[in-house]
Amino acid sequence: MGKVFTMKFFFKSLFFFWYRFFFKPLKNFRRTNSSSYITTTIATTQSSFNKYRRFSSSSLLHRSDLGEHTLLFDVEGALLRSSSVFPYFMLVAFEAGGLIRAIVLVLTYPFVCLVGEDLGMKIMVMVCFFGIKEKSFRVGRAVLPKFLLEDVGSEIFEVVNGAGKRVALSKMPRVMVESFLEEYLKVDVVVGREIKVFCGYFLGFMEEREKVDEHALELLQEEKGSSSSNVIAISGFRNKDFLHHDIFSSCKEVYLVGDGERKRWQKLSRNKYPKPLIFHDGRLALTPTLSDSLAILTWFPFAVLLAVIRIATALTLPFSISTPLLTLTGLRVDSSLPSEETKSKVNGNLYVCNHRTLLDPLYISFLLKKKVVAVTYSLSRMSEILAPIKTVRLTRKREEDARMMKELLMEGDLVVCPEGTTCREPYLLRFSPLFSELCDEISAVAIDSHVSMFHGTTAGGLKWMDPLFFLMNPFPYYSLHLLHNVTTADSSSSRFVVANQVQSQIGEALGFQCTKLTRKDKYLVLAGNEGIVSSNK
Repeated sequence: MGKVFTMKFFFKSLFFFWYRFFFKPLKNFRRTNSSSYITTTIATTQSSFNKYRRFSSSSLLHRSDLGEHTLLFDVEGALLRSSSVFPYFMLVAFEAGGLIRAIVLVLTYPFVCLVGEDLGMKIMVMVCFFGIKEKSFRVGRAVLPKFLLEDVGSEIFEVVNGAGKRVALSKMPRVMVESFLEEYLKVDVVVGREIKVFCGYFLGFMEEREKVDEHALELLQEEKGSSSSNVIAISGFRNKDFLHHDIFSSCKEVYLVGDGERKRWQKLSRNKYPKPLIFHDGRLALTPTLSDSLAILTWFPFAVLLAVIRIATALTLPFSISTPLLTLTGLRVDSSLPSEETKSKVNGNLYVCNHRTLLDPLYISFLLKKKVVAVTYSLSRMSEILAPIKTVRLTRKREEDARMMKELLMEGDLVVCPEGTTCREPYLLRFSPLFSELCDEISAVAIDSHVSMFHGTTAGGLKWMDPLFFLMNPFPYYSLHLLHNVTTADSSSSRFVVANQVQSQIGEALGFQCTKLTRKDKYLVLAGNEGIVSSNK
């Protein structure tokens, strides 16, 4: 008993010794510093009570002096409704890097979520950009603007659009958001991190955040020095260091947006876009969130097999058998003929349609249940080989092309897409008037298509894979409506008037807007070339 009592007394004395000389002073120290921190925080918050406010679009829009201010806004924390930037990096990985890089990004994303925002951003940049050629990178201009515009909140857009000068601050690389902000939202200055380049290739390393902050501060100081207007900032509550951040501390007013409030924002409608979104590229048709990305990658091998089965069915079986079989595989077609059926002529019928995918003439052939000939402005050699119908390439020489098309009409029905290129959005490009001189009567066909996963068109990729990607969708949809014939026998109508009349008729049937844009305009925007495919054999 005495031994046990002695041991208890020894450990008890040892405990009080360490508590008196170590734990008690440390506890008092932490208590003092904690109270000091609380006092400092309260003082800071009270001193900035009039500066930091909760975001309210109605109060900002009703300000009569909003147009006299410079507005600094956080792209990820205030402009976009979603709080995740993963979909935009997934688009870069898939469109610029390919399927393997997209799989690597999905596999590393759980680790990205664990290491924190800044380090996670660096990891995603490394995975998506390492080894990508700088000059050939067009995802930021051709692909991302569509998805970013669809994620902009209508409420914040009204505020940004009403400011005098707009400065955007982004955590994502500048090459990803610059085109979207400057071309489509008309932002005056974009502040973002640059990616280091070596021998024309991205290294995957971003410049330090401090340099970006210094650049933003310089811009704000220039604005303050050159104008009497004050700077208003809009950021998100997730920015934990906003109270002590040099950028926001230099602003007169800072409005903070919560994640819950951003989710309640309305989607920005298409008619409010400062610049119409007519052209965009890329294979993915849906916003690749983490769950959707997993679905796409899981479906991909089955999609390839399904597309091959659909192609083999269409190429080997007659229309009466292949049409119902293709319907069973998920292909959906909505077609209609006018009350007055088109009568076959001695010289054949001329079908003029808008251009959605390379499969347009093939679907017209299915609709008519007979073979037709398709003329194209530019088609890859592989597409010509795989086409189940006859295709003829135009030379872009007016007299020679007109003579060739008249000869083809003597042999049978002819399909022409006078836009010269595909357009995904509800717009019609300018119709080339060449078809209006071929015969006295034209059959107009209004075509529309919808996909859920993959686009069946591309401007900067491999065009011969367009039909494959379209048929890889689970339920691709095509709509074909044969409209009333347009007569061209009236000599008083010029060929341009006839072309515009057919364009207007198709646009009215589809609810599409007619434009004067051409094939050249599309490819200069999306691919940096005029879109002419070499015909070398």
